Amino acid sequence: MIIAGTTVGAGMFSLPVVGAGMWFGYSMLMLLGIWFCMLVSGLMLLETNLHFEPGSSFDTLTKTTLGQFWRIVNGLSIAFVLYILTYAYISGGSSIVNHSLEGIGISLPQSIAGLVFAAVLATIVIISTKAVDRITTIMLGGMIITFFLAVGNLLIDVDTTKLFVPDGETSYAPYLLAALPFGLASFGYHGNVPSLVKYYGNQPKTIIKALFIGTFIALVIYSCWLVATMGNIPRSQFVDIIAQGGNMGVLVGALSEVIASNWLNTMLTLFANLAVASSFLGVTLGLFDYLADLFGFDESRQGRLKTAAVTFIPPTILGILFPNGFLIAIGFAALAATIWAAIVPAMMAYKSRKIFAESKGFRVPGGTPLVVIVIVFGIVTGACHLLAMAGILPVYG
Repeated sequence: MIIAGTTVGAGMFSLPVVGAGMWFGYSMLMLLGIWFCMLVSGLMLLETNLHFEPGSSFDTLTKTTLGQFWRIVNGLSIAFVLYILTYAYISGGSSIVNHSLEGIGISLPQSIAGLVFAAVLATIVIISTKAVDRITTIMLGGMIITFFLAVGNLLIDVDTTKLFVPDGETSYAPYLLAALPFGLASFGYHGNVPSLVKYYGNQPKTIIKALFIGTFIALVIYSCWLVATMGNIPRSQFVDIIAQGGNMGVLVGALSEVIASNWLNTMLTLFANLAVASSFLGVTLGLFDYLADLFGFDESRQGRLKTAAVTFIPPTILGILFPNGFLIAIGFAALAATIWAAIVPAMMAYKSRKIFAESKGFRVPGGTPLVVIVIVFGIVTGACHLLAMAGILPVYG
């Protein structure tokens, strides 16, 4: 539930927006490829993690297997990704909270909505990992129910012409490369692998099952989400959504115009709230455990409060100052995530197989060729984001 809850979150709301250029067929191919690479990189991280004491996080793993240089590079990329994602979810959370409140006639400044959103959910993370697990389980159950109640109606009304013969320009494939980083960010759960090892101990079968089922749930939900959005909103209409910043509230608002029923509209809005909240919990749990390991804060109440301060205060301030940075933040998170969610896990697995050559523990099948595939995937995805930012790759809208 932690893996699925972390993966399925605000990131999914970027998928139809950044996939509008390449549209449905290429979006599905991209999702399948990224799901496979990100699942394998998570398993490689698990393989390395199991050689260490439960509670060891990225800082300890990289220092021992790859040395001080990669420890610093990886540490900076982890901190950047988890902080920027936390900010992105506060931005997305404030947008969807405002959209929800407007439905009942209440209007809040977006910065205040973000502050309330962050404060309520941060309290759950401070309490314990078990609290996050229990709350995320409830949220994911609610997400699945509300998602299929709301999106089920959209799926019934899907216009296959919109899916397979979209309007607008006839160029599709060139937009795939610029969308890769957003796909990677939508399958980001790697910060929780050390947390699961800490939670379960040395039980690889249990954790492998958690990683596979959690990411597969995400793949199914993302696939249904693309069918529902692209089968109801014309491709040309996404130009206007992108022009308004592509934030969650804008996309949900566009879908709300398609849904005739107020009740179904409420279900969609509730799903959006649960999605961003569960993702926020999962991401900040990973950041919380990483910072506790980095700074040596203990599990006492005072230690957890210190960890909470360095975890939540910086991104909350950013969320208050810059409330509309959702899509930009997701893109930058993906750029840095290529290092610690793809390249470094593959490198650590390769190195740990030499360091712990005598170990009979869990090993990801596929050998060195699979390690190379994951590293190349990470490099290509990072390069695509930089090229898109430089205006070299085409970006729809």
